[in-house]
Amino acid sequence: MSNLAQKRILLGITGGIAAYKSIELIRLLTKAGAEVQVVLTEGAKAFVTEMTLQAISGHPVRSTLLDPNAEAGMGHIELAKWADLILIAPASADFMARYAQGMANDLLSTLCLATESPVLLAPAMNQAMWRHPATQANAKLLTERGVLSIGPADGAQACGDIGPGRMSEPSEIFNAVNTHFQNTAVEQDLAGQHWVITAGPTMEAIDPVRFISNHSSGKMGYALAAAAIARGAKVTLISGPVQISTPANANIINVKSADEMLAACQQSMSAQADVFIGAAAVADFKMKAACDQKMKKQSDTDEVTLTLVKNPDIIATLAQQKRARTIVGFAAETQNVIEYAKGKLAKKGLDIIVANDVSRSDIGFNQDENQVTVITKDKTWSPDKAAKSELANQLVEFIQQHIKLSS
Repeated sequence: MSNLAQKRILLGITGGIAAYKSIELIRLLTKAGAEVQVVLTEGAKAFVTEMTLQAISGHPVRSTLLDPNAEAGMGHIELAKWADLILIAPASADFMARYAQGMANDLLSTLCLATESPVLLAPAMNQAMWRHPATQANAKLLTERGVLSIGPADGAQACGDIGPGRMSEPSEIFNAVNTHFQNTAVEQDLAGQHWVITAGPTMEAIDPVRFISNHSSGKMGYALAAAAIARGAKVTLISGPVQISTPANANIINVKSADEMLAACQQSMSAQADVFIGAAAVADFKMKAACDQKMKKQSDTDEVTLTLVKNPDIIATLAQQKRARTIVGFAAETQNVIEYAKGKLAKKGLDIIVANDVSRSDIGFNQDENQVTVITKDKTWSPDKAAKSELANQLVEFIQQHIKLSS
């Protein structure tokens, strides 16, 4: 169900190839009942036209700060007051830099300083620009000031590069906006709590071009992060390589290997966390010694032997070190699911374990739905099959109730 009926959204579009996606974003927002007004920067005009955006939004498009007609009534201040949310998609590196420094040298930056409404950024830029320390510092500063963000996603870019910097898809941004307004009506009962959640697969290098991994998409862990954030928790999301956008307001730490994931968890939980959820699918084994150079085929043999050693058991290590007050594990099994999950619960010293059967093609890895069994020391609960986003809400509620009963 949409939470956007009669919501007033000011969409700012900055210069970047991803600006063309704003047309679909406007369509999704208006179809859900939102009223959308568009503000273009000068750079954005090179990628999208005012006439197209006006036709889709149903409102004149603004781009000039000192428009004599609009400014007769201090139009830019009225526009800043009008918006329930200012959404900037795409948000370029240049705009983020100007916004972080408090500049007001065009209409969009002026509106962001003049508004008392929330601002949500969907960054989009070349992967090197996103990784640059200046951009990262600007993003961190804006987050500390309460500016919301979604993405950027990781993948192929228009320039031919591959990496983080792609603007989140219009459907993902739409969901983030919808969730934002939903959150304003949700009880913030997790406010003040710190939740650390792992998600996605790990990648264990064999050589510079090959690795050991699995089919985890990260969808369940990311959904849990979004659900906890919706209820007011501060969430650190430690993620292996995935192709989905970061939930708005999550503190994301990207890792590859199990060793990197464990180190990130320990660093994030140097002060005891309230809840740790190990939703990542961590590879059980890694190379005893990864090759520095690409392994070449040998013409005289059809076989190769790899020497593997066990990866650290992240969740058991964190439980033993008491890094969180409540430890929640996941058990992805293909047989004897409940039996194996109960064994892990006891052996690893967990408070809760969530078991799911990944041998089923309709749930689990890479699917949008899931069905699980939740097990504690004295309780077993099996919610109905549901979308991972809905299941995440149920699991967060279960965890919160477990905490209340245990305290």
